[in-house]
Amino acid sequence: MHQEANPPDSPAETCADGVVWLRPEYQGRQGELVTLADGARLVGVTKSAISNWQKRHANFPALVLLTGSLHKRTKWVVATELVSFARARQQRRNGPRTGRRSPQRPGAQIAAEQAAHYEEVLRTLTEREQRQAKALARTRAAKRAAGQKLTRARARLAVEIEAVARLGTPEDHDTANTEKEPRP
Repeated sequence: MHQEANPPDSPAETCADGVVWLRPEYQGRQGELVTLADGARLVGVTKSAISNWQKRHANFPALVLLTGSLHKRTKWVVATELVSFARARQQRRNGPRTGRRSPQRPGAQIAAEQAAHYEEVLRTLTEREQRQAKALARTRAAKRAAGQKLTRARARLAVEIEAVARLGTPEDHDTANTEKEPRP
């Protein structure tokens, strides 16, 4: 298996720069250790999955060793512990669902509830359509009445304009003025 960095081979390297033993009982047993990146390949998951497991699960295998600089640490765990943890996660994922999940409803019940829901939606939309049809009929009737009133108002206006035009002709106006003037 490929490893990112070689763990120190002897306890003398525990003081070497960038090497921190968190579980000293594994000093001298470096062959049992694996980096988190190599562990991900070993158990068949992504490095992100390993990182998430480490953050979210208190029972994730404890780190044994840290190597590298403070800014880029390589984390080491016991390979058998990581494999056991991954198997437990896989069995929990593939096993029967128990616990907090509610039991699933039968498909027929879900379909019946959906049918009832859509019947209610259809009823509501039909009522809305009927209300809108009545409102549209009222609007059309009001529009027809306004059109008729407009036609009558235009006719009256045309009559008034014609009357004013007849009164305002020059020959009628001159005759009217001569009749009203006193004669000397």
